[in-house]
Amino acid sequence: MDALIAQERKRYHESLLREGVLTIDKNGVPSNADKSSKLSINIALGIANRLMAETHDKSVGQTSGAKFEQLNMEFLTNTFPKLQNLRPGAWHITKLGNRNSMKTSSFAQYEHLEYLNRLTAYDRKLAASMGNDYMVAPDVVVYRETVSDEEINNAQVFVDDTVCTMADLRKKNGGLPILHASVSAKWTMRSDRAQNSRTEALNLIRNRKGNLPHIVVVTGEPMPARIASLALGTGDIDCVYHFALYELVEAVKEIGAEDALEMLNVLIDGKRLKDISDLPMDLAI
Repeated sequence: MDALIAQERKRYHESLLREGVLTIDKNGVPSNADKSSKLSINIALGIANRLMAETHDKSVGQTSGAKFEQLNMEFLTNTFPKLQNLRPGAWHITKLGNRNSMKTSSFAQYEHLEYLNRLTAYDRKLAASMGNDYMVAPDVVVYRETVSDEEINNAQVFVDDTVCTMADLRKKNGGLPILHASVSAKWTMRSDRAQNSRTEALNLIRNRKGNLPHIVVVTGEPMPARIASLALGTGDIDCVYHFALYELVEAVKEIGAEDALEMLNVLIDGKRLKDISDLPMDLAI
């Protein structure tokens, strides 16, 4: 039997095909390819053929993006919380959105942002001075519930009423859940919108009070150069994860795109690009 993460990776790809996120249109152009770039089309076709994409009309971009977020959330839900031997805790993985009552300020490290939001809503001068750069809206979040004293003291009495009275992890202190990871999902990187992920990352870094959550990006972009525009460099995003990195490497090798392969090797050897299957394990660090 395949390993659990291997099974879930296969299920993840099957869902991308079934939900119409990864398709090949009647002109032979995969849904994650740039139709104006022959190299992009050929690489994307190599990936799609390895994953056996069906030919039908491409989904509307916005719909594809929303579905990609949802399927990444489901993949993480089916993998990361099961690594209790490596990273124990009561974990929750959810997709944020305009209709979700949960925001970044719903977590311990960022609860002060709601206070700032209320202040700027009533003070135009303050709003003009601060802007709204502090407001962050990740696509998918991983967070941990606070822990009861009974659980903390299960094997040995670690805490009592005289100590740890401000520790975020302790439920008795009445704090909010702890944000563990921010996941930005970008099916393609066609424009500067992909750089929004970097802006979100910098805001999470600057505006936190407490520990910094993991900040990652998951993409289906086939062009190594475009992936590099976000993946290269350090200090903001932990790493970029490709939805099918193994298939991407094989596709680039197959078409003999030496420059693209060289860039892929730079990203992979430099630990700036990994496969989606690596993400659950990295979140356990």
